[in-house]
Amino acid sequence: MAIPGWTRTESPFHPGELAIQTRMGAQERMDKQGRRLIREFLPEQHRQFFARLSYIVVGTVDADHRLWASILVGNPGFLSTPDEYTLRVATKPLLGDPLAEILTDGMDIGLLGIELSTRRRNRVNGVVSTIHDDGFEVQVMQGFGNCPQYIQARTFEWVEFDPATPKPIHEITALTESERNLIAGADTFFIATAYQDESAGIASGVDVSHRGGKLGFVRIDEDDTLTVPDFAGNCHFNTFGNIELNPSSGLLFIDFDRGDLLYLTGRAEVIWEGEEISTYAGAERLFKFQLESGYRVEGSLPLRWSAPEFSRFLESTGLW
Repeated sequence: MAIPGWTRTESPFHPGELAIQTRMGAQERMDKQGRRLIREFLPEQHRQFFARLSYIVVGTVDADHRLWASILVGNPGFLSTPDEYTLRVATKPLLGDPLAEILTDGMDIGLLGIELSTRRRNRVNGVVSTIHDDGFEVQVMQGFGNCPQYIQARTFEWVEFDPATPKPIHEITALTESERNLIAGADTFFIATAYQDESAGIASGVDVSHRGGKLGFVRIDEDDTLTVPDFAGNCHFNTFGNIELNPSSGLLFIDFDRGDLLYLTGRAEVIWEGEEISTYAGAERLFKFQLESGYRVEGSLPLRWSAPEFSRFLESTGLW
């Protein structure tokens, strides 16, 4: 029996996403695909997928309209689905995570369930409907899967430490050598964006997504601007559709060896044309992120990871 798709008359995409899809000549195709793959509930296979995860990436907006990307962790089962319209998260934010101060009942939230070892990922955009002593619940507004492109495969193991033990937390307004080294050595990061205007309708909310590339694919300029190549994707343009209308963005970098987490918030723009794009082989466009502030927390992630198995989709991409 086929799983029903989008049931509403209005598009599952908001005006920013639609504008870019039209610019790229993909709007008609994306409308058909979106209505088939984007749902207002979680199908059984997605519910089973979330239940086996030990981590999930989260995107939120704080009271000052800044975007943040976070990661939550727990033993398999910390994510559950009491019904197909609800995702329950039974864990607390890690030490130093801005989410601890942001989380409120009724707020928009984006979640990315990603299993790096299998390169599988499913996204949920919704609203925090209830806050519990041990976590919170999300009312699902949109749920959909993504392709495995550009994901570096990694396995993880837990490390034991007392979550109450203080960890060094560094507040950032400019990148120091430590942050620059973490970013320069990254092959993966996550980005949170949002468009919450009433004109977005059911497609309003927060989104968080994965970005991957060869080591050093994030270029660091002297003014703390990060420049990132963007490769051929699924043409949904969820992230860039948000940036088109709201440049506020949040980035999360993970030190997979040490468990350090780097939370950055700032403003992004997409570079659609120009010679700079051709300086990175395989890039179809670029996006730039201008740092405003952030935090680096040492050793707060209780997971350590294997060396990456790089995505075969990166073979045709270059270096700065």
